[in-house]
Amino acid sequence: MSTAPADPPADSPTASVSTHILDTGVGRPAGDVAVSLAARSGPGAAWVALGGSRTDADGRCKDLPALPAGTAQVRLDFGTEAYFVSGDRARAVAGDRPGDRPGDRAEARQEALRAPGGGTPFFPEVTITFTVSPGEHYHVPLLLSPFGYSVYRGS
Repeated sequence: MSTAPADPPADSPTASVSTHILDTGVGRPAGDVAVSLAARSGPGAAWVALGGSRTDADGRCKDLPALPAGTAQVRLDFGTEAYFVSGDRARAVAGDRPGDRPGDRAEARQEALRAPGGGTPFFPEVTITFTVSPGEHYHVPLLLSPFGYSVYRGS
């Protein structure tokens, strides 16, 4: 006779997750990118949406939801399309600094908004799925450019 696995005790340690995004195409943090977090108890289990956040000006999400006890796998979804076509990325490519006039480096701004497919980013979203263990912290940086990305387990 098989039985369902027991729920972990309420006081068992849970894993935690943090992330940040660096736009390697411009060498700066990617601010104001939507990040959503989901978790499941193991392979084949249903994903449970936990909520999300947005990256700050330093490219960091400081308020991702906590993972529930029993989490075995985590999924981070990054909404990169809005970032690639935003004025924020255009300003980063153009090298705008506080005090720049609105017309400064307009050509660089336009280049920042160009992408394959007539303005559609090649990666409209990035989804990262990884395994976690109770009590561990997982920092998962996203290194992003218009035509590629990389992730790793940071510290």
